[in-house]
Amino acid sequence: MSSNQQPSLQRSARFLPSSLRGKLIAQVIVLLAVVCLVVGAVTELALHGFLLHQLDNRLSAASERGTRPLPNGLSPQPGKEHPPEALRVPGQGIGTLNVAVDPAGGVHAGVLKGVPAQGEHGAEGEGDRFPSDAVPQAQLHLLVNLPTDGRSRSVDLGPLGEYRVMSVHARDGGILITGLPLADVTATLWQLGLIFGGVALGGLLLAGAVGAATIRRTMRPLDRLARTAAQVSELPLDRGEVALSVRVPEVDTDPGTEVGKVGAALNRMLEHVASALKARQESESRVRQFVADASHELRTPLAAIRGYAELTRRSGEQVPSDIEFAMSRVESESTRMTTLVEELLLLARLDSGRQRAHEPVDLTRLVMDAVADAQAAGPGHRWLLEVPPEPITVIGDADQLHQVVINLLNNARTHTPAGTEVTTALSIVDDRVRLTVVDNGPGIPRDVLPEVFERFARGDTSRSRAAGSTGLGLAIVAAVVAAHHGEVSVRSRPGATEFVVRLPRAMDAEEPARPTVP
Repeated sequence: MSSNQQPSLQRSARFLPSSLRGKLIAQVIVLLAVVCLVVGAVTELALHGFLLHQLDNRLSAASERGTRPLPNGLSPQPGKEHPPEALRVPGQGIGTLNVAVDPAGGVHAGVLKGVPAQGEHGAEGEGDRFPSDAVPQAQLHLLVNLPTDGRSRSVDLGPLGEYRVMSVHARDGGILITGLPLADVTATLWQLGLIFGGVALGGLLLAGAVGAATIRRTMRPLDRLARTAAQVSELPLDRGEVALSVRVPEVDTDPGTEVGKVGAALNRMLEHVASALKARQESESRVRQFVADASHELRTPLAAIRGYAELTRRSGEQVPSDIEFAMSRVESESTRMTTLVEELLLLARLDSGRQRAHEPVDLTRLVMDAVADAQAAGPGHRWLLEVPPEPITVIGDADQLHQVVINLLNNARTHTPAGTEVTTALSIVDDRVRLTVVDNGPGIPRDVLPEVFERFARGDTSRSRAAGSTGLGLAIVAAVVAAHHGEVSVRSRPGATEFVVRLPRAMDAEEPARPTVP
């Protein structure tokens, strides 16, 4: 299909109904219109044939009267010129065409335009008794040349209109041509067509209205199925405990109907989905409980290992250098493992939905302290801070929000080389708190970018790794922000990586939003 045809098809498709209800109504109306058109055409043709047959019978009778002897009252009078007998035939109606060709070749023609007047003596003044219109010469020539076979024909006589004519031989050896106008037949057909068209149009409008109401009532079960599917689609099936209690009403699950089959199948599908979600939730609950228990139990032995390592380092006794190095590594790794355990424990608490603190938090002071701590931990980076002069307050857990800022700053410090500029900005945009952390490091790889907020996600292939990373920092950021009814997003390209956290102000509450990656 050419490119020129495609836009035309698209334009025509815009005028067609897109819904099933609209298509059904349109198809019903089109079908009724075709039926009305066929019935009207057949009726017009049948009536045309019937009226033409009647006109031919009248024409045959009028032609036959022209060949009979004249009554006594119409006999020729001495001393007067009289037209041929065909022009003086009594009993003919207005508009009758008479043409007489005598044996000598003389032609006399006229169209009766008045009712014959009977004089007191019955035969006076034929000119007044038979007033007639002259036939134009061109049409007269056409009539004279018609075959004299006694068959009816339709001819167009120009200004006189269409006529049904018959040509026969006269008694005196001449030719008699008789014609009747088709105007009445045409007017009758037009009147019938207009009446039928008006009735058909009214019937189509009535049928469309009744059909629309009937189809709307018939399709109500489909509407209920659509509402049920819409309710299920709005449920957060991808996270948390889901109570999938939405079902198709029993009235729409009758297996004897097409809609009922769909409703019953949808209910069975929802049952399977609910079972799968329940199994998933139970599995996730067991995993979260295991992580929480394991993290809690690991804290004690890790604290002991770290304590003994510090005790060895602080003792005054001289130890071999290799033992000192080994104990320092034990202390360092125990510290790192303790951090990992604490982060896993925090994620387990967030996943379990434990109630967080709900109190005003001065986010301005919190961000300033976090940047100061980051500057002390990473003196090789350039740390910039942009905060408004007035404090910005949110409602939430101060420790968890502090963890968000710290993790974002640690992420920038850990995955960028020394000398990188990290800018932290806090502002109010569209009545929401907006926290941004931007660095001019090498950026996050495009294939890693969609997964940066997943647990244990790493992007070390293109970012330096001067220090260890658990891969849970950004996952904690996303979980804490979602628990505070906010959202977090990231944009990255070589030389610019920007993390944006949006939180509601004061008591503004919104549904938790998942992190987005444009």
